[in-house]
Amino acid sequence: MTEASEHDGATPERGAHAAGRGGGGTGERRPGSGRPAAPRVRLVDVAREAGLSKTTVSAALNGTGRLSPEVRERARETARRMGYRPNATARQLRAGRARLIGYVVGELADTPWTFLESPYFARLTGATAATALARGYAVVLLPAGSLQSEWAALPLDAVVVADPVADDRIVEDLLAARIPVFSDRSVEGLPGAHWVDVDADAAVLEALDHLHAQGARRPVLVVPDSTTRFHREVEAAHRAWCAAHGLPERTVRAAEPGNGPVIQAVETALGTGADRPDALLVVAEASPPLVLDAARRHGYDVPGDLLLVCVSEDETALHTQPPVTTLSLRPDAVAEAGIAHLVAVLEQGLRETGGALVPVRLEVRGSSVRVG
Repeated sequence: MTEASEHDGATPERGAHAAGRGGGGTGERRPGSGRPAAPRVRLVDVAREAGLSKTTVSAALNGTGRLSPEVRERARETARRMGYRPNATARQLRAGRARLIGYVVGELADTPWTFLESPYFARLTGATAATALARGYAVVLLPAGSLQSEWAALPLDAVVVADPVADDRIVEDLLAARIPVFSDRSVEGLPGAHWVDVDADAAVLEALDHLHAQGARRPVLVVPDSTTRFHREVEAAHRAWCAAHGLPERTVRAAEPGNGPVIQAVETALGTGADRPDALLVVAEASPPLVLDAARRHGYDVPGDLLLVCVSEDETALHTQPPVTTLSLRPDAVAEAGIAHLVAVLEQGLRETGGALVPVRLEVRGSSVRVG
């Protein structure tokens, strides 16, 4: 199939301007309409309208060839105005791919479509879709805990599984179907699986070292009751840090995701009496202003009595009083690294099943800094 043939057989005409152009005075009849469908706009129609050759227009639309910027823009603008699109079927046959990427968030399997309420997963999902689209791939959202029947018939080139939980079989099923999987480090070593992850150990150590340097001696970790690799590594790093500093390991788990359960866990962590914490590292995702309000309801001054760090991508942390220190897991960087690796596997034949660690970013603000 030639490059130009991908652009033939194109799309239904959208505007009246080209309705009478280019072969096919008869069109398909729409079921029940009694009227023929609008004729399709072909590459030759665009070329004729633009006053260019078919080969030149094909090169302009594909970003190839030695064309002047003016010629390339004329071809593209004419195609856009006429409502032309390449023949997707021809493109798939030529490339051997549908250019579709499945996307699953394993962390919220019980409520599979609520992940966009999370600032982290909303950013990760948006960045994954945007980065993939820039490379010519579309993202298909799949529910966590997907059954094979829900995706087996889809022409997926690969699937991104964000934060898979321990009992979710989707990774195993996808690999059995010979579909490449891109996930976190929990898939390391599995044939056909690739990973991009954040450095959880470094994240916890950086946050706790910062709190310790500010005088914290009774820090409490608030984490979700989760089986993802990231949260297991967070707890292990916290345990090791407390042992190395001779401090008691104090951890409170949020029973479920969401602001309500996490704030309840924060209030449990704040406690009462002489053994109240002097620092909180809140890894379970919650609104930073709500965490700050909970501390104040329990009689804490932040940062005077309590130092606060939240793992969060929520920009409201910048606008509280004091602003809340956040540990960003950098979802944009994770998405960019993951899609770059995916494209290398699909288009460049990369066979290695390795991965990459993305460093986190601690944004120190007033909630974790004691004046003087």
